[in-house]
Amino acid sequence: MQLEKGLASMYAYITFVIAGYWVVSILTVFVNKALLSSDTVNLDAPLFVTWFQCIVSVAICITLQNMSQWFPNYIEVANGSPFKRDTLKKVLPLSILFTAMIATNNVCLKYVGVAFYYVGRSLTTVFNVIFTYILLGQTTSFKCIACCAVIIAGFWLGVDQEHVAGSLSVFGTLFGVLGSLSLSLYSIRLKQTLPVVNQDLWLLSYYNNVYSIIIFIPLMIISGEHTVVYNYDKLGHPFFWAAMTIGGLFGFAIGYFTALQIKVTSPLTHNVSGTAKACAQTVLATYWFNEEKSVLWWISNIVVLTASGFYARIRQLELSKEYKIETRQLKV
Repeated sequence: MQLEKGLASMYAYITFVIAGYWVVSILTVFVNKALLSSDTVNLDAPLFVTWFQCIVSVAICITLQNMSQWFPNYIEVANGSPFKRDTLKKVLPLSILFTAMIATNNVCLKYVGVAFYYVGRSLTTVFNVIFTYILLGQTTSFKCIACCAVIIAGFWLGVDQEHVAGSLSVFGTLFGVLGSLSLSLYSIRLKQTLPVVNQDLWLLSYYNNVYSIIIFIPLMIISGEHTVVYNYDKLGHPFFWAAMTIGGLFGFAIGYFTALQIKVTSPLTHNVSGTAKACAQTVLATYWFNEEKSVLWWISNIVVLTASGFYARIRQLELSKEYKIETRQLKV
């Protein structure tokens, strides 16, 4: 009886985490879309918006670090200085990729619709296969390569249907591809950088956001966003800063729930959950923004989502097989 209660509690907690990830992830996309391209905010400065979200994340991290010292029995957060020379040298390359990833994602979201956002950034898996081979020398099975080919076909069909509908943003789609590329490189570099922070994702997130705050400053100056922000007519409005802070809170929350979902389930379950969430997000976006899409447009989404799901499943089976073989060899 107690075992059944324990299992029920565990499953309830896992369900809560997955549901929390879905809600936070979808709301984050919608909130960022409102900040980046709504008539209410009307601020043409996506790098500034992303920069401020990094500031909010750092403020939360510092607050929690202080609280962990005041209440060590209730809050456990690793402490570390991002300005140590050794830490800076080893983590900064990853932080540059992190900055590129979040910047390109938000620029993409500014110019494309929420419904097309997932398809516009769907080439991450393809870039993972390419860079894993180029940088790490690891080959990929024919089945996974076939899934990548299907993803590319679905991506091109989606782009074509956006063009037919007259809603295609070449600039936004280009940054979606760059976002997929930077995310792929970030994922590969992440594995090499985690030992530097003792596998602590929380501490690494803190370092990434601190460095990103600095990196974004010259980028905003080069792009001219400092002038745009200075001349912004709502800069002194409390509503604007409240909306920006909410966006920062959601940006921090999605990072937390992503890590938590992987922790309580598995990377495969996270991928499946993310794919299903993207499907729900697409349907919700078309309803919320009252968008009518063609049959081929929906087919492009189904193709990308299905191929991505199959890729995740095939890789999981391959890794499981490799692990069993290695285990047998060690026993022998």
